[in-house]
Amino acid sequence: MAISLTEEDFVVKVFDYKNDKEWSFRGDRPAIIDFYANWCGPCKMLSPIFEKLSKKYENSIDFYKVDTDKEQDISSAIGVQSLPTILFIPVDGKPKVSVGFLQEDAFENIIKDFFGF
Repeated sequence: MAISLTEEDFVVKVFDYKNDKEWSFRGDRPAIIDFYANWCGPCKMLSPIFEKLSKKYENSIDFYKVDTDKEQDISSAIGVQSLPTILFIPVDGKPKVSVGFLQEDAFENIIKDFFGF
């Protein structure tokens, strides 16, 4: 199940954007973050897919959600401009960004290709 992140959670679990200039992931396994808003139609369509995949990969990938209306500082620091924005984060290396709705098969293909699962 996807976990909602507050600013405090994000700084501890993902990236301390307040103090670090260069990307430095704080997690110990890959993560996927869904940046969404409750009023966003494509975000609502993505939500059940995101939850389904979070259960399928619960033992290997951390799934997080960030409400961009509530956590504007995180969205700004990451550079979120359109919704939904999905951030695929490897343990080492730079994250991959996907903007817009993803069908389940396309979402899973990115997981397989990017993370090797």
